[in-house]
Order: sequence, then structure tokens, then C-alpha cells
Amino acid sequence: MFEPIRRLRPLRPYLTLLGLLSLVLLPALTVAPVTGQEQAEPKDRGASSGLVLPRFATTRSTPINVRVGPGTKYEVAWIYLKAGVPVEIVQEFDTWRKIRDIDGSEGWVHQNLLAGTRAGYVAADGDTSLRASESDDSSARAVLGKGFRIQIKECDGVWCEVTAINQPEGERSSSYSGYLHQGDIWGVYPNEKFD
Repeated sequence: MFEPIRRLRPLRPYLTLLGLLSLVLLPALTVAPVTGQEQAEPKDRGASSGLVLPRFATTRSTPINVRVGPGTKYEVAWIYLKAGVPVEIVQEFDTWRKIRDIDGSEGWVHQNLLAGTRAGYVAADGDTSLRASESDDSSARAVLGKGFRIQIKECDGVWCEVTAINQPEGERSSSYSGYLHQGDIWGVYPNEKFD
């Protein structure tokens, strides 16, 4: 349903002394896993970038190693195999960003592997109509199921203008542009506005 990732070996049940020390020295930021629309409102600023935390971004290239800590010395927890996957940046440490995916899994990636492009997933249960305009009365351009990936162009706090790209294996892709209720999207915060 969601982006393909390749899980590597399970994380060790114990931390090495170095890993434990780095966890103690890193600024602690306790964030609960995100499911559906239980998203945190952006509040703080990252010490490294000065940008708002948390914030949404996308993966820039492939493959991307997601690590258990902020550095190449840490184990790879999983690998993103596609670019453009929406993630939420929840913490910063120097040039490393702690990210969270739609499933609530967290890990660290280098800042150069992320882009400010906005994308998301349809988060509403059941089928969601992609509307021709910002109205529930407008015609439906497509019907999207939960977990369908979208590109987000802009949001006004209520509606988001998006593009849904359908690319079945081995077939030509087709795209549909329109509007979704902002509350039906994982990848934007409630009442967030941007263009």
C-alpha cells in the first residue's frame, strides 16, 4: 500500500556504550508516533537549520539509508527505494535529520537526502473523491483509496490542490489534478497554509 522499503536485520536488543552516550548527549525530543490525522502542530525551530519543527519534506534520491542514529557509524534500519516519499522531520542534529514516516517509524538521514517538496498520502478511510474545485458539490475527477500518494501544490487551511499520479507496473502513468480536504491528507498539518 505504501512506498516499498527493504527492511534489513532487526535492531540489536542492546545499545553499545557509544550509542548510549550519544543518546544521552543528543537533545531529547519526545514525540509520539503519528497515525492518521494525529499530527503535531509545528512549534519549535531546529537548532541547525532554524526551520520549524516538526515539518514535512520528501526523500530526494534513491536509495536512501535510514539509520538508527545521526551519523554513518550507525546501523542502517531500512532503505527507501523511491524518491519523493513524504516524511516528517521531527528533530535535527548538525547535518542529520530525524524523520518519521506514515507508519510512525523513525530514523536518521543526512539533510542532503531530503527536499522541501511537499507530498503526502490519502489518510481518510475508504474512498476519497478528488474534486474539480474547492467544494464538496464539484465533480469528482478521480476516486483515491487510503494510502494513495499525492503531490501537494498548495493548501489554504481547508482544501489542498494536489496531483495524484497512477503508475501501474509496466504501464503508462496517468495523473489527475484537483482538490482534497486538508484533513484527509497525511503530509500537511491541520490549518496549515502554503503555496
